[in-house]
Amino acid sequence: MTLLVLGILLWWGAHLFKRVAPGIREPLGDKGKGLVAIALVASIVLMVLGYRSAESFELGLYPPFFQHINNLLVLIAIYFMSPGPAKGAIFYKMRHPMLTGFGLWAIAHLLVNWDPASFVLFGGLWIWSIVEKVVINKSEPNWTPNPKGSIAKDAMFLVASVILMGVIGYIHGLLGPSPFPGG
Repeated sequence: MTLLVLGILLWWGAHLFKRVAPGIREPLGDKGKGLVAIALVASIVLMVLGYRSAESFELGLYPPFFQHINNLLVLIAIYFMSPGPAKGAIFYKMRHPMLTGFGLWAIAHLLVNWDPASFVLFGGLWIWSIVEKVVINKSEPNWTPNPKGSIAKDAMFLVASVILMGVIGYIHGLLGPSPFPGG
């Protein structure tokens, strides 16, 4: 579980570095972007290795309908992480659609993974998504939403999100448990 926790901490640190330590980050310029990217890749590697190697056990069984809720939340998360909210007409005033989508993705995984390693991984990432929004809002209080887009853009990105969810779900099933009922 140590690798998992280190990965989560590195993820937090890399994302918050720019706003928490601007005096250190700014002089690094473009080189700083590379360092942050390397730190993020390392954090993901640590989280994957830590999660896969963690000795964990089921804390209980979730109700079967949670799998359907999980899939709906993941679909919404994929849409929020797409350009759809910024370019469409429905969510264009949402300040942090990607972080909201990321948080929904983490919550969705908490619904169907009732073991300590999952609570640490997905809980830690969900809390990060909330903290990140607060830090951004405090450091950049002046924000203007994008111009209102079209419902057609919303529909286009929703269809793309459904297709992407199918692809992600298929790959997820190849690498681990299938996210689809009966899969």
